[in-house]
Amino acid sequence: MWCVNLLGLCFCLIFFNKVVNAAMSDAQLKAAVKLVRNMCQPKTKATNEDIKKMHEGDWNIDRTAMCYMHCALNSNKLISKENTLNVDVAVSQAQKTLPLSIKEPTLVTINQCKDSAKTTDDKCKAAYEISKCLYEANPEIYFLP
Repeated sequence: MWCVNLLGLCFCLIFFNKVVNAAMSDAQLKAAVKLVRNMCQPKTKATNEDIKKMHEGDWNIDRTAMCYMHCALNSNKLISKENTLNVDVAVSQAQKTLPLSIKEPTLVTINQCKDSAKTTDDKCKAAYEISKCLYEANPEIYFLP
């Protein structure tokens, strides 16, 4: 029950920001990321260890963490049905909702990673490839859950 309420809050934050066409604050982005993590981690059984490793640039993770990244990307429509980075959605969301401090570098990173999914027949592996590219292109602004 609490997960549904948290997810609803996340969507409300994103919806509100889209309605007023205003960027999220750093605190709002952090809260939205936390909500996605709270939804995807129990669903995929990814460990805190593997999630922490990704944020530190260690992409030697197991399949559950790869599927966690698919859940995170999919929850924001950032991965297409073809298991590629949904560039149009990523650019639109970045322009409309990201804090100014990371908006421009994120747009550059999206462009650098637009073709990063190579294993498109495996949604979890494709999400891993996209997420790894996003991290490696600019670790300072990496904010995925």
